[in-house]
Amino acid sequence: MAKQKEIKTNAMRILETMNIPFRHMTYECGEFVDGIQVADKLGLPHEKMYKTLVTVGNSKNYFVFVIPIEAELDLKAAARSVGEKNVEMIHVKDINSVTGYIRGGCTAVGMKKQYVTRIDSTAEALPEMIVSGGRIGSQLALAPGDLARASGAEFADIVRH
Repeated sequence: MAKQKEIKTNAMRILETMNIPFRHMTYECGEFVDGIQVADKLGLPHEKMYKTLVTVGNSKNYFVFVIPIEAELDLKAAARSVGEKNVEMIHVKDINSVTGYIRGGCTAVGMKKQYVTRIDSTAEALPEMIVSGGRIGSQLALAPGDLARASGAEFADIVRH
């Protein structure tokens, strides 16, 4: 029997085009599960796992924030980091139309448009971080600096302490 060809996500294709090394991990999953459940399923340390959140500012522009799975986005700090007065989470039903990804499979690389992106500064010290691979059941491990380069992101203090 032939080995099933791995289906690459847009994010994976972009990383390959940019010659950015990454590891791809998959898990069985029929529906949305949060990052903590994914980490536990894959046996990965929570502090390496990051989730991707999408917000809208009072300017009506969209902003992307990548934060640790156990952290909560500090909306005021997030807004300051992108020069907005305030930002709020977009509605779950709008995730696909804004990003091209679905809830649970959203990643900062390869969205429909290049949105202003911030990665929580806690990631900077890590040799490797893990983010969604662009679909449910897919995770990518890569260096934080490489994620920043691929997504045009900057690092900022954006989580509640």
